[in-house]
Amino acid sequence: MPEHILSHALKTPPVEKLRGKRIVLASNSPRRQEILRTFGIVPDIVPSTFAEDLDISEFPEPHEYPVATATHKAIEVYERLVAENPEDAPDLVIAADTVVLTHPQPISSNISYDLQPGGPQELLEKPTSKEDNLRMLLDMNGNVCEVVTGVVVVYPILTAPGYNTKSIDERTLVYFADNAQHIVEAYVESGEGIDRAGGFAIQGLGGMLIRKIDGDYNNVVGFPAASFFKLLDLLVEEDSDFLDI
Repeated sequence: MPEHILSHALKTPPVEKLRGKRIVLASNSPRRQEILRTFGIVPDIVPSTFAEDLDISEFPEPHEYPVATATHKAIEVYERLVAENPEDAPDLVIAADTVVLTHPQPISSNISYDLQPGGPQELLEKPTSKEDNLRMLLDMNGNVCEVVTGVVVVYPILTAPGYNTKSIDERTLVYFADNAQHIVEAYVESGEGIDRAGGFAIQGLGGMLIRKIDGDYNNVVGFPAASFFKLLDLLVEEDSDFLDI
């Protein structure tokens, strides 16, 4: 089994428990892989086949939506790998789903901000076309959006159904500059935002559109590393069998 923990990883209790374990990322996202590698984790990459077609209207709280999607992705990968080879079952499956909420409402956000949202709230995933991308960015231009990532881990336990799940959601406010329309149009033409939730990449050319953020930068990129490692810490503290089965 390849070593999933790199030498520069901080020697925290959960990271030490992960040494020699099989870690799987249920995503093909290069951004999530890069963030995990930065902190010393190189998981096996097994993208989920979950259709990601949940109905957002069924969720009373919009922040529950990416957590639910990530849960389905993580469980699908875990169950598939166990069925394919029970002798090489994963010790930890990590899944994430990132969405963008326009015009975040103060009552639904745990982060304060100094711009008053206007207009109806909309959940943005990846744009379907350049025209859709332009519509998204013009709506957020000069305004604020909320990037929400649901992160779910699945790990084995001795009782039915044989695994447990734990989840978090991380929320970051992104403030768009009041960009001239030709700048927004030029960004859309670059094609960078077409496969990104919300239609922009803050770590790339899309950073030109942003004046500040309030919250975790890595969350906007696609994976809230600080909260993920805090979740692992809590699991080690609360469950003496975590990663020992």
